[in-house]
Amino acid sequence: MAELMGNLKRSCYCGELRETDIGKTVTVMGWVQRQRDLGSLVFIDLRDRSGIIQLAFDEGSDRAVFEKAFRARSEYVLAAVGTVRERSSKNPNLPTGNIEIFVTELRVLSAAETPPFEIVENSKAGEELRLKYRYLDLRRPDLAKNIIFRHKAAKVVRDYFDENGFLEIETPMLVRSTPEGARDYLVPSRVHKGSFYALPQSPQLYKQLLMVSGFDRYFQLARCFRDEDLRADRQPEFTQIDLEMSFVDVDDVLAIGEGFMARMFKELLDYDMESPIPRYTYREVMERFGSDKPDLRYGMEICDITDAVKTSEFVVFAGAINGGGSVRGINAKGLADKLTRKEVDKLTEYVKGCGAKGLAWVRMTEQGVTSSFAKFMSDEEMNAIYEKMNAETGDVLLIMADTDTNRLLSILGMLRIETANRGGVKKEGFKPLWVVEFPFFEFDAELGDFVAMHHPFTAPLDECLPYLETDKAAVRAKAYDLVLNGIELASGSIRITDPDLQTTIFRLLGISAEEAKLKFGFLTDAFRFGPPPHGGMALGLDRLVMQLLGCDTLRDVVAFPKVQNASELMTSCPAEVPVACLEDLGIEVKADNQ
Repeated sequence: MAELMGNLKRSCYCGELRETDIGKTVTVMGWVQRQRDLGSLVFIDLRDRSGIIQLAFDEGSDRAVFEKAFRARSEYVLAAVGTVRERSSKNPNLPTGNIEIFVTELRVLSAAETPPFEIVENSKAGEELRLKYRYLDLRRPDLAKNIIFRHKAAKVVRDYFDENGFLEIETPMLVRSTPEGARDYLVPSRVHKGSFYALPQSPQLYKQLLMVSGFDRYFQLARCFRDEDLRADRQPEFTQIDLEMSFVDVDDVLAIGEGFMARMFKELLDYDMESPIPRYTYREVMERFGSDKPDLRYGMEICDITDAVKTSEFVVFAGAINGGGSVRGINAKGLADKLTRKEVDKLTEYVKGCGAKGLAWVRMTEQGVTSSFAKFMSDEEMNAIYEKMNAETGDVLLIMADTDTNRLLSILGMLRIETANRGGVKKEGFKPLWVVEFPFFEFDAELGDFVAMHHPFTAPLDECLPYLETDKAAVRAKAYDLVLNGIELASGSIRITDPDLQTTIFRLLGISAEEAKLKFGFLTDAFRFGPPPHGGMALGLDRLVMQLLGCDTLRDVVAFPKVQNASELMTSCPAEVPVACLEDLGIEVKADNQ
């Protein structure tokens, strides 16, 4: 039967005790990690969020206390009073491994059934089982440390931005549905039947309105919601470090972002972040890495060999070049031993799955050079390729051709990542970069027209304004992303505040004056009353913590995450609601076959 705490008060956490506490009388409370019965001796490892301390019971213990310790089982909740003493058998793997508590009073605050999996670090239990019992999973020391680390990261956020003159201001969670790039989560209104709120994909419009309001430096740990397909670095609900600044341009916003990153890494990891963080234009990262979020921890940059093969009669190369495209490749340096012919065939199938027609290759081993296409080329042409790609023994050259260079670069970017993974390329340290000067417009093949790459309030570069109407593909934006180790951590831009320019952008995006008024009228109306120049960004707190900790998935840094199909296994969410609730909202749910 569970006992009451009574007048007992915890004096310290289990993991805080050290040799300097020897001789002190302490009261600790926590869960039984394990109990060891050695006959006349009983030891209990007691665990709380700070760590583990050993409780000791022997023949000198009060009999009732000893009996309680003898009956204690895994995950029982105990309160223990005793004296800290030196351990006779030390454990160098524990911070508290040189000491123990000789218990004089013990209370069983709560008994526990045998848990469905063992509460240990690096649990081998299946993730679905652990997520179903997430409250038990969170007891595991490694996962608990992640959540505590996330708290510390959030504190750094608040300290840094407060010190730099930012005000933390909350924005609404029930907002008007506006196009943000993903599907909204909608909330029906009971009072206004047939009308819906949306959960915010970001506080974008509100933070711009805060600039109009005169709060020239705003930040918020903002909860955001996007109804989109999940992956390891994406959840339907997430937290972003949202910020906006007035009277600034790109350099000012990036400087604040760099200062924040330096502070975060120094305080939490004692790591000196690279400064200044290098900047690459969007065009440059696409040309060199085939991605706007490249991982710079390894090489294998894309090499343009079009000039080296421009006179080749090899139909694959010639067809691409004559069709206005190019021939490019990557050198998997020193990976010939790992990228066997069988592995290269797998890479060929991989790029075909990405939309490529095939993959040309050269393997340069100690035994000789083999190639999928050398028989169609002259020795001079092959030597030109080797020179251009800096090829030497031990390398594997992976080459593709396409009439659409943008498509080619994108597929080579995916191939670069896949090759590094298959080749076991080391990825160590932290390599941040800014990607700047994104295209303002991108062509949507399904729509057959240009759409905004970011959002319609992003400002074009000043030098691009003269050809805004005549050459959409050449217009670049005052937009920027922060990328770390192949993951986009932040995105932002300088905003449009000129009403005439905003009207032009709406028109070029096919947004009529009536539609603009309906969707964004509250913002454009506000801009009639003296908007300051402003810009900002949003950094993903979940992704940042995931990177700092070296985790593979956001589920390891979020207390109660969703799984691939956006459900939460612990509470079986989402779930049906009573018909009466739907009737209150004026909603009728149709079956899938209707």
